[in-house]
Amino acid sequence: MKKAKKVGIIGAMSVEVETLVKKLKPVQKGQAVTAVEAGGLTFWQGLLEGTEVVIVKSGIGKVNAALCAQRLVMQFGVTHIINTGIAGAMASGLGILDMVVSKDAVYHDFEVTAFGYKQTKIPQMKTSTFKADKKMIDAATIAFAGLKEAAGHQMVVGRVASGDQFICDARAKDAIRKICKPACVEMEGAAIAHAAYLNKVPFVIIRCMSDMADDAGGKTYSFNENKAAALSAKLVCAMLTLF
Repeated sequence: MKKAKKVGIIGAMSVEVETLVKKLKPVQKGQAVTAVEAGGLTFWQGLLEGTEVVIVKSGIGKVNAALCAQRLVMQFGVTHIINTGIAGAMASGLGILDMVVSKDAVYHDFEVTAFGYKQTKIPQMKTSTFKADKKMIDAATIAFAGLKEAAGHQMVVGRVASGDQFICDARAKDAIRKICKPACVEMEGAAIAHAAYLNKVPFVIIRCMSDMADDAGGKTYSFNENKAAALSAKLVCAMLTLF
């Protein structure tokens, strides 16, 4: 018997999940939306656009993100994972409030080149490039095309590069481009993708660009994070019934 769809939705910060939590409805009439405290996190369970979901703020960084994804799988039994949030634009032509949907995800800061490995390569793993689920990519693409809030913006399907750094320096941006040619850069996606891959759970990463990951990144980020997070959340809602 096929397991019923149950989607885990992860955002690193409150701004990335609070809109979604407010939209939750109880799984059964007469009951309340439930909040479960586990591992120092709050997992909100309910229906979003008629789909059963578990929404959680993971905290910032790769370890927080991976621990959160693992708990979603083991404790809450999610069948799919969506990572929603904001990122710095890396791909040529990508601007503020444009969107990236992950083709795959890598760690730009995983570096054991002294042992002969290419940067981003994780020793003793079959892959270090974690591929997103095609059905979920297609769902995001279709949803974006019908999203009125996205008018005037573009979406690309591309690589997400993650590291425990906020990139706001043009030299750092250029170095990451040379390493792995990502569409955007952020701090959690690859860790969530890594956990999903090991647990054989389909995933996709949704990112709205809050800054250009360059010397102005720190200045523009604070002005755009709310708009970018809200647009990413809108896309998540629109795609839930499409995969």
